[in-house]
Amino acid sequence: MADLPTTARVVIIGGGAVGASALYHLALAGWTDCVLLEKNELTSGSTWHAAGNVPTFSSSWSIMNMQRYSAELYRGLADKVDYPMNYHVTGSIRLAHSRERMQEFERVKGMGRYQGMELEICSPSELREKYPFLETHDLKGGLWDPYDGDIDPAQLTQALAKGARDLGQKIIRFCPATGVRREGGDWVVETAQGEIRCEYVVNAAGYRAQEVGRWFGREVPMATMSHQYILFEEVEEVAQLTAERGRKLPLLRDVDVSYYLRQEKNGFNLGPYERNCRAHWVTPDDPMPDDFSFQLWPDDLERLEHYLEDALARVPVMGKAGLSRVINGPIPYTPDGNPLIGPMPGVPNAFEACVFTFGICQSGGAGKVLAEWVTEGGTEWDMWSCDPRRFGRWIDHQYCVDKAMEVYGHEYGMHFPHHAWPAARDRRLSPVHDKVKALGGQMGAYNGWERALWFAKEGDDTSEAATQTWERAGPWEPRVREECEAVRDAVGVLDLPGFSRFNLSGAGAADWLLGRIAGALPKVGRMNLAYFADARGRIVTEMSVMRHDVDFFTLITAATAQLHDFELLERDLPEGLSLTDHTDEYSTLIVCGPGSRALFDEIAEADLTLPWLSHQPARVAGRNAALARVSFAGELGWEVHAAVADIPAIYDAVLACGAKPFGMFALDSLRIEKGYRAWKGDLSTDYTLLEGGLDRFVKFDKPQDFPGKAALMAEKQRGVKKRFVTMTVEAGAADAPYMSTVWLGDSVVGETTSGGWGYRVGRSLALGTIRADLAVPGTRLEVEIFGERFPAEVQPDGPLWDPENARLRA
Repeated sequence: MADLPTTARVVIIGGGAVGASALYHLALAGWTDCVLLEKNELTSGSTWHAAGNVPTFSSSWSIMNMQRYSAELYRGLADKVDYPMNYHVTGSIRLAHSRERMQEFERVKGMGRYQGMELEICSPSELREKYPFLETHDLKGGLWDPYDGDIDPAQLTQALAKGARDLGQKIIRFCPATGVRREGGDWVVETAQGEIRCEYVVNAAGYRAQEVGRWFGREVPMATMSHQYILFEEVEEVAQLTAERGRKLPLLRDVDVSYYLRQEKNGFNLGPYERNCRAHWVTPDDPMPDDFSFQLWPDDLERLEHYLEDALARVPVMGKAGLSRVINGPIPYTPDGNPLIGPMPGVPNAFEACVFTFGICQSGGAGKVLAEWVTEGGTEWDMWSCDPRRFGRWIDHQYCVDKAMEVYGHEYGMHFPHHAWPAARDRRLSPVHDKVKALGGQMGAYNGWERALWFAKEGDDTSEAATQTWERAGPWEPRVREECEAVRDAVGVLDLPGFSRFNLSGAGAADWLLGRIAGALPKVGRMNLAYFADARGRIVTEMSVMRHDVDFFTLITAATAQLHDFELLERDLPEGLSLTDHTDEYSTLIVCGPGSRALFDEIAEADLTLPWLSHQPARVAGRNAALARVSFAGELGWEVHAAVADIPAIYDAVLACGAKPFGMFALDSLRIEKGYRAWKGDLSTDYTLLEGGLDRFVKFDKPQDFPGKAALMAEKQRGVKKRFVTMTVEAGAADAPYMSTVWLGDSVVGETTSGGWGYRVGRSLALGTIRADLAVPGTRLEVEIFGERFPAEVQPDGPLWDPENARLRA
């Protein structure tokens, strides 16, 4: 066993597949003086009992990227590191019982094709050809993934570990970390064998990540679920078919029922994700044992009876097999089911690579992503879906448990665009929440903040089932149309709690901020948009900048960006400047439409002649407020920013003056018509500022350098390869979802980043990026929507609605 070194560049805590992959990928990046600490033997956490499935399927672009990379890595890993592995690339089929599921498969097929994977849609008869034991009488079809399969988790981990060791890395087994401390700008990791000083620490502790996180003052958002799978004895027919074909059966997933079924030797492995699931280690009287390594829980087969019966009916030959063994082990879950990979919120030089529900299929890609974060400060693919900062500090353990149980029970659930998941709601409420609901508000959560999605009328179907469609039509559709028309023709009001807002002040604040953004700062009393880029010139975030004095600013950003954007500002903040978070102290109303000036004439003491992009202190309904002359809806309007306690009186006054409440669905339609970008959809690190069409916000001639300036100048000189455009789409019943493929003939030329119906222009619209030479008004293309291509046309640069911004400036 290796001796513990006294220093290292990086220390990784946790020796499962993810920790080993992170160590290996750090070595591939040239960082070969790193150490992995494991309290027991490698794989002793969730890795050793994992089923070892390796799917590439995901409805998330970034997760698909990560899993695709893993599968590619594993196919060549044994030879590359000279370590034998049992890796069976069997392919897989996913079964569809409904048209909606087939639509999901068509969308994922399109995404996979864009990433270079040949996924196929299959008819029931084609499924039967691939899986002769399958009953198909009640199926609509399925999806074939030739890259899917299964791998031995222990062998995978040992192969990654060997690859890392061969490149100079150290792995110290049976050496539990016991704590950390910050000392002289370094981390000191305390262990049972002594201390090790390092620059960076990575929490890769699996279901023990919360325990490790607390050493850093971090409460990792997670819960631990019980996952069972059943192993069956050999079936003669399976053995015969395997011998005839020379390969195993494809991995089968009945996603509508919620289980996978895999050939295990010449028997089966059945793994359900049951609705009546169970979380462990939830309460203080049920703590995680200190010595829980290479251990399992007792069987709980009653929870699985329904799934077992269904699988026996789907693959009747299973009935000939006896039950061999039940595995019931811990799997960690975050509140959304995606892992944590990236900077530890608020903690310098500390990272997380933990809480993996599908750690085997994701560990290869996760190691790559983690190594990029550590060595480069950013990742090749935008990985917000896994960024630890996506969860706010308001999240408590009960929230994590409630959401983990929901996600587990709907592991194969479809994420419909108009559906709001019901668990763990009402955690962060607007001061007018009850009034909004009484007006018919159908709510959704944004970083925990409840906002109205649309406003129902009596008789509208507001059941959860009514929202489970990919199509535009639903009970919300006529209401969203009415809301958009009210904003267009009269005046609407949107209650918008949860804007992230920070105050920046101190001598030199303006010069410092100007050196962080790509563009210019507003004058005192004015406001503008500011964009932050990374060293590659890619879009990191967007903030609204309100300037109160020469060196006093309020920065407003998306609700979900609270931790991300505060950290972006704080990490390089010079001594003497003050940065404070006021998100919970204030709330916002958006009041807009051609009648908004007349409305404020009645209830506000303010100068309503001040121009677009101005802001001012005011009295509204007798309460102090700030009025900002901006409108994300693209109409004459103001944002009303006021203390939480003052919002109810202002909201009541606005409603009394005839404003119609509108929701987030309407706002999304309105902003797409104006070509306004949404964070982590249209605005992400997948695109540079120039690719994102933000040229006018980049000031190359200002005296201050800014992150990404050199990269953007070089990109401008050699020519931008992709350009952001608005397209009209001759769509059918559904609008283009995120990452729909854009075609020119038989060539893929781009992707959508947002899509929706524009009620003011009466067209289906899509925002996206396409090959630069095609970004010419009038260019005819096609947009693929759930497997069908629809004609599209590139529109002139600028907004489709009110292209001269005359209504905004009125």
